[in-house]
Amino acid sequence: MTYLIDRRLQGKNKSAVNRERFLRRYKAQIKDAVGRAIKGRSITDIENGEKVSIPVKDVNEPHFGHAHGGVWEVVSPGNTEYQKGDQINRPKSGGGGSGRGRAGNSEQTTEDDFIFELTREEFMNYFFEDLELPNMVKTQLAQTVEFKNQRAGYNVSGTPSNIHVLRSLRGALGRRIAVGGPTRKAMKQAEQELKRLQELGAEDDDVRVLELKHKIHHLHTKLLAIPFIDPFDLRYTNRIKVPKPSTQAVMFCIMDVSGSMDEMRKDTAKRFFILLYLFLKRVYEKIEVVFIRHHTAAAEVDEDEFFHSRESGGTVVSSALHMLQKILTERYGQGDWNAYVAQASDGDNWDNDSVLCKQILVNHIMPRVQYYTYVEITDGPPQNLWEQYTEVAENNANFAMQKIITPADIYPVFRELFKKQAAR
Repeated sequence: MTYLIDRRLQGKNKSAVNRERFLRRYKAQIKDAVGRAIKGRSITDIENGEKVSIPVKDVNEPHFGHAHGGVWEVVSPGNTEYQKGDQINRPKSGGGGSGRGRAGNSEQTTEDDFIFELTREEFMNYFFEDLELPNMVKTQLAQTVEFKNQRAGYNVSGTPSNIHVLRSLRGALGRRIAVGGPTRKAMKQAEQELKRLQELGAEDDDVRVLELKHKIHHLHTKLLAIPFIDPFDLRYTNRIKVPKPSTQAVMFCIMDVSGSMDEMRKDTAKRFFILLYLFLKRVYEKIEVVFIRHHTAAAEVDEDEFFHSRESGGTVVSSALHMLQKILTERYGQGDWNAYVAQASDGDNWDNDSVLCKQILVNHIMPRVQYYTYVEITDGPPQNLWEQYTEVAENNANFAMQKIITPADIYPVFRELFKKQAAR
């Protein structure tokens, strides 16, 4: 296979097309590097680019050369030791050289790997390449709040910067053809008549010849008087603002902040929420985030308080679900929002409250959300909340649940929750 490398500049990026081809060619190595980067960095830094190294032997560019072709016999002057067909022994390793240092044991020469940097957009594309939002149905377009400029033909008036030169010249040419058509026709007839009289032997001072010459001169002057371009010919590019529909989503983050949720579990939950938010940003243009913290009572808080304030006490999960139901009804009940819920807990809950949580989910929340994810951050056996949520998952395709034991499990669990579903 032959590869042609295009080194021409394209906009602000050099060889943009070749970069896309390069990324496709070494997709496997790049995905491996992205996977290693995910394991080795904090999810709060997940949006940054990444340096990728590829062995030099894999990135050698083919080049054109001029070969001699055929069989060439060369006689070098001063050769008194060898003749054609003689075999030469391979030199022994370790010979020659006057340096004092010791040579390496390896006889092979190595080269540094080729290193290049993925942009933020490229890194995120590889990061979420195999994922999707299961059961994602964009319910409705948001109310129009954004506009975009769009070309809408031409105007006969406008600013000089919007003059469409090609359209204006085309109109001027058409006008000159239309206005000068009869004049050219009359001048052509006069020229043919003058030529006919001259062929018949008419003298230059003949009255008829003088009249025709005067007429031809008058018609030619009339054609020259037609302006090359007239203000009437000018056309201006017309641009109008049209509504730009944008889909919108709301993301609910629910986290248990009771005494049983230590700092390590809270930090793991935060990372999962950040990862989900980055994923939703790739799908929806407008996203609102609602943070709900709960222990024995639930409260809607801002992002800073959600991630940093400390609470203690028991756990009543239904308090958070009641608040979620209330916010869905009061602020997002018009049917034009795509609602996603992510809940993180260690699984502890009052025994009687877990049954109530299942009832709230089944009767009030699940019919109104696109997707509900529940992650239980614990290394112990399943708690009563997990058992009740399992029954919800069995009867609702848009409910998913997984366990997270260590921070290293966050991304595998995330991939499991949002993996592409087989076509039905």
